[in-house]
Amino acid sequence: MSTFALLNNVDHKDTRVITERSARYGDAVMFAMVFPFEFRSVQAFYPILFHRDQRGEMYPVALFGFEAGENLFLDDSGWHARYVPAMIRRQPFLIGFEAATKQGEGEQRRMLSLDMAHPRVSKERGEPLFQPLGGRTPFLEEMAALLETIYQGAELNKKFVQALQELGLIEYVTFDIALADGSRNQLLGFFAIDEEKVRGLSGEVLGQLSSSGFLMPLFMMLASTANVRTLVEMKNSRLKG
Repeated sequence: MSTFALLNNVDHKDTRVITERSARYGDAVMFAMVFPFEFRSVQAFYPILFHRDQRGEMYPVALFGFEAGENLFLDDSGWHARYVPAMIRRQPFLIGFEAATKQGEGEQRRMLSLDMAHPRVSKERGEPLFQPLGGRTPFLEEMAALLETIYQGAELNKKFVQALQELGLIEYVTFDIALADGSRNQLLGFFAIDEEKVRGLSGEVLGQLSSSGFLMPLFMMLASTANVRTLVEMKNSRLKG
């Protein structure tokens, strides 16, 4: 169970965060949310699809495997891709909120928080968060910058999805996967961009998408679906042992 605490240099002066990649530290996941700012790096390794969560919110995700808890990029020696998505790298940090008063009105101030129950959190090993005199370490500064980028990226995701939905460009997809052991599987529960509808967009609409900063992410998503075949090959390699 997560136990988030707002970070400070008194209560957490000896706290460290383990940064190595391993299933024991929560990296054995099938997919993770991604953001347009990282699509260029993500699409080089992973398929980018859309997923709808239990609240009905749709967002882009990088796919790592074909079943819950499967990450084909992960083994006992680490994560085998040159780019690890931001939502994976940010663990076990999250943006928390603290009440603040500004000109007599209450507001919420963004603060760094840490899941104290996360297996990455340690007193003995890992990256320190604070320097001996109380200042932030370069590692914590890097995490703070990453969290702020993610915060902004989440708002951009909403606008990106909304723009594509209004144009009718998102469709439900089913991937039929034939594996080397003779089994056939279906990847269900994901959405993708309808390439045929994209081909039919007018120059005016393409220009509007470009001016909004959504055209390049759209094409990167389309290109990334070729990585489904790469995932199948990785899965077959594991099945063969």
